[in-house]
Amino acid sequence: MNLSTLTHIHLLLNHFPTVGFGIGLVLFLVGLYVNSDPIKRASLGIFLIIALLSVPVYMTGKAAQRGIQEEPGVSNVLVETHEDAALTALAFMEITGLMAWLGLWQFRRVTRATKANLTAVLVLSLITAGLMTRAANLGGDIRHPEIRAAGADPPDTEWIRVASVAEFINTTNWAWPALETIHFIGLSMILGVALLINLRMLGVAKNISFSALHRLLPWGILGFGVNVLSGLLFFITIPDQYTQNRSLHIKMVLMMIAGLNILYFTMFEEPWRLGPGDDASTRSKIVTTVTVVLWIGVIYFGRMMPFIGNSF
Repeated sequence: MNLSTLTHIHLLLNHFPTVGFGIGLVLFLVGLYVNSDPIKRASLGIFLIIALLSVPVYMTGKAAQRGIQEEPGVSNVLVETHEDAALTALAFMEITGLMAWLGLWQFRRVTRATKANLTAVLVLSLITAGLMTRAANLGGDIRHPEIRAAGADPPDTEWIRVASVAEFINTTNWAWPALETIHFIGLSMILGVALLINLRMLGVAKNISFSALHRLLPWGILGFGVNVLSGLLFFITIPDQYTQNRSLHIKMVLMMIAGLNILYFTMFEEPWRLGPGDDASTRSKIVTTVTVVLWIGVIYFGRMMPFIGNSF
């Protein structure tokens, strides 16, 4: 995809982290107020979905930056401030999504999320909503200088600066190898848990119930979080290697769909009814097969980035 296409994708998706997350937050507050577990679960699911969508929103933002930075009236200082604000907001968004999934898992494991988890999600979601709103406002200012006070750029008060992170990784001998190692460990955690659970759904080790494997799910989610974090650090460090890499684009699409499949194994009743000796339904086997294929695709296109996408 060229810069123009990626810019349009960014403009198409960039409202989800603010509007979508805002809807989830309102629903979550309503669920807490009326003490409704179904509403709480629905809002936690929204938080998780928005956390997944926020990753491609941030990554396509770099392509959008490249596409408009030479246009008249565009402040590069404001663009960089928006990018820094978006990175901070994304960090809190992913942590919120991780805690939201943990709450969904607890609803399955002990029939309700713990008070500590709901409190953590509440605090994190309020902070995330504020950070996302600020990042969105800065992004809106980029193409609308008339709404800035005398065209002035905002003060540089960001907690995390993309340029500083990139410089540290680029100038530290051990940083990149360490990230590669962490990324591989995270991928191994994901694939290991995914294969164990999905093979059970396909009929391997039928004497084990699905609920007996639920303790492995947090390890798979932890691996997913590790991969998202390390992958974003790779992207931040040398974005031009990835921005127009076709292999990465395919990998990201497959990873987002595979991430959404987590909701099936967390929220839906069907897999949790699978007891010792039971055979999974046809639908469960289809979902399982698709999940395995998706993760194999993620690994394949990740390894093909130097060849299909001409990176490195």
